[in-house]
Amino acid sequence: MSHRKTALVTGASKGIGRGIAIGLAKSGFDVAVNFNADASGADQTVAAIKSAGREAFTVQADVGYSDQVAEMFRVVTEKFQRLDVLVNNAGVQTWSSLMDLGEDDWDRVIRTNLKGCFLCTKQAATAMGDSGGSIINIGSGANKRPFPKLVDYGASKGGIERLTRSAAVELGPQGIRVNCVAPGAIEIERTKEESPEYAETWGPITPLRRVGNVSDVAGAVCFLASERAAFITAQTLYVDGGLFSQGPWPYPG
Repeated sequence: MSHRKTALVTGASKGIGRGIAIGLAKSGFDVAVNFNADASGADQTVAAIKSAGREAFTVQADVGYSDQVAEMFRVVTEKFQRLDVLVNNAGVQTWSSLMDLGEDDWDRVIRTNLKGCFLCTKQAATAMGDSGGSIINIGSGANKRPFPKLVDYGASKGGIERLTRSAAVELGPQGIRVNCVAPGAIEIERTKEESPEYAETWGPITPLRRVGNVSDVAGAVCFLASERAAFITAQTLYVDGGLFSQGPWPYPG
């Protein structure tokens, strides 16, 4: 008898993380919903997953701390027969130029985004063992392009892409695939708060002439989590409508 497919999504209380968690549920996964501070949001994600007919529960942890990550995986592996998929989505960002960026902000962003990805990947690989699995890291257009006032964020996301490749090579013999999904301009609660005209600003400069939504990102994650991607590892899939494949071009037309 085949076991129920299981996934852990970090930072799944809102935004892209919530969309990924719900997308995986609709693809047949029971989902552990990680959150750090937003317990209410995590509960809403769980409710949406259960309404899709799958099992779900919340698990609190700040992914930047090894003791909290270890406890999170203890809870997850106790509840699940085994872990099939990890999505490293939890992340924070700050807004500051290089020269104004404080050391505390740098440390918090690198600890959460990059170190958190590292810590969770190690725990997931241990949990998956030789049964195989899929680890999907959420990157960014900042993997590829330097963005103003996102020095620490860009460094963390660039590091995630390199960590993805290193982990894929090392964990491949266990049958564990490791890939990165890098979203472009995605309209979520946070981006709409940052700019009420977010879609109107980014849509016209995106080759597909629209911004993305959480289901666009979730679709890519669900593909990489599936058997259809069984021979795909160490790759970065940009979900950006072509936005960050464009180079500067000084001529009109």
